Amino acid sequence: MQIAQRKRKENIAEYILYMWQIEDLIRACKADMNQIRTQLVSRYGGDEDQKKEIEAWYENLAVMMAKENKLEKGHLQVFANLVNELFDFHLALLKSGKAPSYGVQYQSVDPIIQDVISKSGEQKPNPIEACLNGIYGVLLLRMQKKEVSASTLQGVQEMSKLLAMLSESYKAYEANELEL
Repeated sequence: MQIAQRKRKENIAEYILYMWQIEDLIRACKADMNQIRTQLVSRYGGDEDQKKEIEAWYENLAVMMAKENKLEKGHLQVFANLVNELFDFHLALLKSGKAPSYGVQYQSVDPIIQDVISKSGEQKPNPIEACLNGIYGVLLLRMQKKEVSASTLQGVQEMSKLLAMLSESYKAYEANELEL
């Protein structure tokens, strides 16, 4: 929970990826609070009050996932909304011209993004969601100890640079240090 709060303040893209991972951990525990307590909450340090707070956080997420029918796959609406908000910010940032290096990076990464979108099947994510999906997909492959090609790793690195730049601008925007 504290990690999520810190990531939300510091890097919005990392926060989204982290929360997607939390969703998958809850799924791995079958949203069973006994498993969540044993497998997830027990790994946190802190006193009993802190552990109860963390447990309540996981339980709230599990309940939300059940209510939104996301216990098998997909992401909570709150995170989908955040991805859309980040995409809207991406468009505003490009239109404003206030971050020319971001525009250059986006243009250089766009072919990679379009490749990810073309491999997305029926669901056509926006470019920012495609970057997040690509990065998260590679993270899952690595966790499964599956081989990832050098070209895929290079593409993910470029998408990561783009998201880092976008997140930095988003943080400045939220802090009223950047006007669009």
